[in-house]
Amino acid sequence: MVKSDKMKKAILYLILAGLFNLGAFAQDEEVQEKDRPVRAPFASGLLLDNQTTYIPSVKTLEYVIQHKFGNMQNGRSDLWGIYAPGANIRLGVNYVPFKNFQIGVGGTKKNMYTDFNAKWTIVEQTRRNTIPVAVALYGVMAIDGRNESAFGTGQVVGTKGPTLPRSVNFQDRLSYFSQLIISRKFGEMVSLQAGASFSHYNMVVWDGDHDKIGLHFNGRVNVSPQSSIIFNYDVPLKIKDISEQREWINHPEPNLSLGWEIATSTHAFHIYAGTADGIVPQDMMMHNLNKPGWDSFALGFTITRLWNF
Repeated sequence: MVKSDKMKKAILYLILAGLFNLGAFAQDEEVQEKDRPVRAPFASGLLLDNQTTYIPSVKTLEYVIQHKFGNMQNGRSDLWGIYAPGANIRLGVNYVPFKNFQIGVGGTKKNMYTDFNAKWTIVEQTRRNTIPVAVALYGVMAIDGRNESAFGTGQVVGTKGPTLPRSVNFQDRLSYFSQLIISRKFGEMVSLQAGASFSHYNMVVWDGDHDKIGLHFNGRVNVSPQSSIIFNYDVPLKIKDISEQREWINHPEPNLSLGWEIATSTHAFHIYAGTADGIVPQDMMMHNLNKPGWDSFALGFTITRLWNF
């Protein structure tokens, strides 16, 4: 009888041990099966003139400096635009209050824009392709801060029709930009993005449009652990159904940029040549009249710096 009780206890211990090991094994399998986001699809939240789907970790502050010189049309006389008039600069800060959501504010020399922006990465690409792409939404509201006299007399109107006296209120100064961004990292070398955007100005010049839809393509190719070739191409579309123009006069031109990126864990530095003189995205999509060509290219650089709190 004693041997029988000992045998039962031994069998019970074996069963419990087996169940415990099976549970631990299942937990290990679950941890192993969990698919994590791909590592460093982009070095920063900016890629030349465009936002990326990348958002730093929570409680990260990002400081941004964007600078564009004048165009290169005068050659050596103004050092290929470095000393030319028409330079533009933007200073901005972004903060990540919670995972995959970023808010920011910036100030730009051109039109004295003050912009408020937000970006939300809805899904991230995963290493085992459970999710094959990253998807983000980006939005900007900008305020034109120029003196009322800068708008001219009767040149800025709310709608087509009779010339209006100069009258600019706060609502007239507002413009908006919204964008859907889709990206994918291909192996360890190539990351590409495509996007679609909608831009709107509350008040425009007489022969301008209030609304514009655009397409965006950009990416980077790593050539070393810290260096990459980067590019972007932004295309404002000619869509008659949303246009107020009877003829295509002064339609905005595509923005083409090509550059070099040097990046560390906390810094990203871009030096490039591009055709748009604007920095705020809706300004580039609505007001860029520089046709792609050597004379319209201008040198520029972007610096981002991360601090984690």
